[in-house]
Amino acid sequence: MSMPDVLLPVPMPPLVQQGLATRFNVVKGWGDVDMESIVARIAPTLRFIATGVPILTEGVSRPVDAGFLAHFPKLELIANLGVGYDNIDAKAAADRNIVITNTPDVLTDETADTAFGLLLCAVRQLPQADKFLREGKWLEKAFPLTASLRGRTMGIVGLGRIGKAIATRGEAFGVKIIYNGRRPQANVAWPYFASLEAMARACDILMVTIPGGPETRNLVDARVLDALGPNGILINIARGTVVNEPDLIKALLEKRILTAGLDVFAGEPAVPAELIAMPHVVLLPHVGSATCPTRDLMSQLVVDNLVAFVSGGPPLTPVAETPWRNAATQAQ
Repeated sequence: MSMPDVLLPVPMPPLVQQGLATRFNVVKGWGDVDMESIVARIAPTLRFIATGVPILTEGVSRPVDAGFLAHFPKLELIANLGVGYDNIDAKAAADRNIVITNTPDVLTDETADTAFGLLLCAVRQLPQADKFLREGKWLEKAFPLTASLRGRTMGIVGLGRIGKAIATRGEAFGVKIIYNGRRPQANVAWPYFASLEAMARACDILMVTIPGGPETRNLVDARVLDALGPNGILINIARGTVVNEPDLIKALLEKRILTAGLDVFAGEPAVPAELIAMPHVVLLPHVGSATCPTRDLMSQLVVDNLVAFVSGGPPLTPVAETPWRNAATQAQ
């Protein structure tokens, strides 16, 4: 019995390719290949795609949008590398009963560590202090005093797995936690704000952990930043598109907020020159989950989702829009 095809439209980590090769005929759709010919050959029977967001696929981007999906009448599952899946048109996939899986949980602690590290760096200006020492300036004078984490309130935009992990870290540091989302969550004691702007007024750390995509594009804009105020710190480890970058740059230049720590950018890997020029802003190259053990676990979860599904079992980590999860929810 021949193995089913799985299309990889973008470069995937070796662990994904090797793991899939034991149960699938891996069809590579990047590099020196004729993608149109590949699609024409496998489209009528293709059931599986494995893909990922550009930061995890060597910077190669091939959106799995409605037009791309239309080539594959028998497609059943798209296994995505990454928690975020704004590289896939989830609604178009759901409309065709195509399951999407992602790679949650295995990167929660790593990303939460990065987010809190970014906060500490921003509030205490730790990268700037390191640069100050290396440039020999400590021999001349002491490093300037900084803001403090003491007495602050953190407002979390999107209290999912990563948001909750950041919240517990914040509480350990004595930071008060509040949150905003579509609705209040059961069994969560932290105060809920239905309005993002109202929450921004009530906090001085705005931690963005909400998914990217059309619904959240430019969610954090000038009004939210003004509500955060001149002592406010913005931390974004979600997607660059969630924050209106021109509004953020203007707020920083005009000192309408104190500073920012950013791991993601709207046009990454290109970062606005205005942000790079600001010495008090901390910038990271999208490294939230970028450790060897975590990336290996993410890669293995891509493989495990596909293997479980092709073996007749349920997908392990279906996303919210997927028909599989919807069917399970309706049956409860």
